[in-house]
Amino acid sequence: MAGTVPIAVTALLAAADPAGAGTTGAAGAGDPYFPLAGNGGYHVSHYDLTLRYDPGSRHLDGTAVLAARATQRLTGFDLDLKGLKVTGVTVDHAKAAFRRDGQELVVTPRTALRAGRPFRVTVTYGGTPGPVTDPDGSLDGWIPTDDGAFVAGEPQGAMTWFPANNHPRDKSSYDFTITVPRGHTAVANGLYLGSRTAHGRTTFRWRQREPMAAYLATATVGKFKVEQYTTRDGLKVYNAVDPRETNAAAPVLKKLPSVLEWESRLFGPYPFRAAGAVVDHARDVGYALETQSRPLYDSAPDLGTLVHESAHQWFGDSVSLTRWKDIWLNEGFATYAEWLYAEQHGGQSAQKEFDALYARPAGDELWAFPAGDPGSGRNIFATPVYARGAMTLHELRRAVGDPAFFRILRAWASGHRDGHGTTAQFTALAKRISGRDLDGLFHTWLFTKGKPSTP
Repeated sequence: MAGTVPIAVTALLAAADPAGAGTTGAAGAGDPYFPLAGNGGYHVSHYDLTLRYDPGSRHLDGTAVLAARATQRLTGFDLDLKGLKVTGVTVDHAKAAFRRDGQELVVTPRTALRAGRPFRVTVTYGGTPGPVTDPDGSLDGWIPTDDGAFVAGEPQGAMTWFPANNHPRDKSSYDFTITVPRGHTAVANGLYLGSRTAHGRTTFRWRQREPMAAYLATATVGKFKVEQYTTRDGLKVYNAVDPRETNAAAPVLKKLPSVLEWESRLFGPYPFRAAGAVVDHARDVGYALETQSRPLYDSAPDLGTLVHESAHQWFGDSVSLTRWKDIWLNEGFATYAEWLYAEQHGGQSAQKEFDALYARPAGDELWAFPAGDPGSGRNIFATPVYARGAMTLHELRRAVGDPAFFRILRAWASGHRDGHGTTAQFTALAKRISGRDLDGLFHTWLFTKGKPSTP
């Protein structure tokens, strides 16, 4: 319900704020890998983002309206925002004092906000947005391209283009109103609500109703060819493809409805109202991202990548992390979905995929650290998280058998839909459904350093 903080979210955010009964919201959500990501003391239920972007000058003007609720008494609170100039802040339509402190926008409302009170924050801002460099050296956030911007926020980049409570703990609904020069297209998450053109500019409107973590939001801009249709299951599909990628992308995107149908049979109903893809021509980026309801690709994807990013709509988007340490729950699951798809569509079996990986020597990067404990933000997109995470799921499948294994996957997706999950919760679910003692299996494959001694 709009404006209501779910009990689970309130508990998460309270746990993230060690000050508890303090009067200033914490500057971070308490994640050891990204200590300043997110904020404590409040939950954002909705973002209304109005953006105007000029690809020529690379200038962005923005107004962000955040509907939030205090989870403690607040005399001040932080928002994550990096590199853009703030020109004004109001809280409940009253001017609020603000200052910048690194990536934090520190806001002091005119009067204190009592615990449980809903409030509305409006931030006006502008400037030339750019990406942040992640601990592994990759770029994320607002990444300029030759005809617009590739906007991919995992894990930190949302703060490069809008003020946010930028941690997966805090999920919200979104409205986007994005104005760009005529001839350009602006693509965001959720349902496409239409566009209008006037005075040489086109304004696009989007709505993402289901809860979404800030890092999964996008506002990608380019000169795209657009395809729209409705699947037989009623999903509204919107694909935007850079013309330079059209020929390579078309045969893969044609399979999107059948991929989503197949995944729905395995994992349960598709969790959103909208689907699709954004295929940009941004080959220097080097990755795709599971932006919610509409994955973002830096070039034409192959089928395996399409399956992977589509599987994230269940595992990572609908069921989100509470801490980045647990990212194997996203990447291991999406990687194993690739294995399952190949196995069921005439390709290599999951067992052969497992065996080929297990054959790698002890010194291989696959065994550099355990999937359930990457150690730092620098490792969250490294091979063990993906491949050893998938191997963990395959070992679970072998231990409990296919009927129980696929019940576990469906129960995980349905039981945590639109919410959050932890490794401890997943392992407890697997043990409950299978009736098996799986502690040794999970300890070996998720938390033991080096190559396991037996497959």
